[in-house]
Amino acid sequence: MLVKLLKSKLHRGRVTETRLHYPGSIEIDQALMDASGIVPYEAVLVANLNNGSRLETYAVPAEAGSGKIVVLGAAANLAEPGDIVIIMSFALCEAGEVAAHKPKVVVLDEKNNIVK
Repeated sequence: MLVKLLKSKLHRGRVTETRLHYPGSIEIDQALMDASGIVPYEAVLVANLNNGSRLETYAVPAEAGSGKIVVLGAAANLAEPGDIVIIMSFALCEAGEVAAHKPKVVVLDEKNNIVK
């Protein structure tokens, strides 16, 4: 049996920009992706603390150190610059792996700098 568990999380990131006319995804600073273990084109769930929306999309890298979190495509209708978001990725684990599993959680400040 497989169990779906949280693999990684960028906690309290700030949306820096939205771009509606784009073929869809969320652009994330490569350094933040590396720190959390999110890989390019990995499916992510984005929870918006400002409006309660949740959306599933995929991550694409932005320039490392840019601090960018850009909501792209149709999902841009669900976010505004400055919104606080939680970006999560998940993994399927065998039941025997569950007890040892520890997700990578990266906490961000208001400028998307890593604080923890």
